[in-house]
Amino acid sequence: MDTKYDFGTEQGRRIVYVRPVAVSDLPQDIQREVEGAETLYALHSAEGERLALVRDRNLAFVLARQNDMEPVTVH
Repeated sequence: MDTKYDFGTEQGRRIVYVRPVAVSDLPQDIQREVEGAETLYALHSAEGERLALVRDRNLAFVLARQNDMEPVTVH
C-alpha cells in the first residue's frame, strides 16, 4: 500500500508519544525525586520535545487526553 497519510495536526489530531524511561537514565536531581521507581513514562511532542514525566502509563494517557492530545505508545 503506497497511500500517504498525514498524521499531523491538519487532521485535527495533536499526537503525543508515550514511552517508558528508565529512572537510571534520568538526571540525578530527577532520580532523587522519584525514589523507589524504576520506570517513568515520558510524553513527547511530535518534534521530540519531552512534555512531561509521570509514574504510571495509564496516567500518561489520561494526561494526554485531558490536554486534547492523542496518545500513541512508542517502544
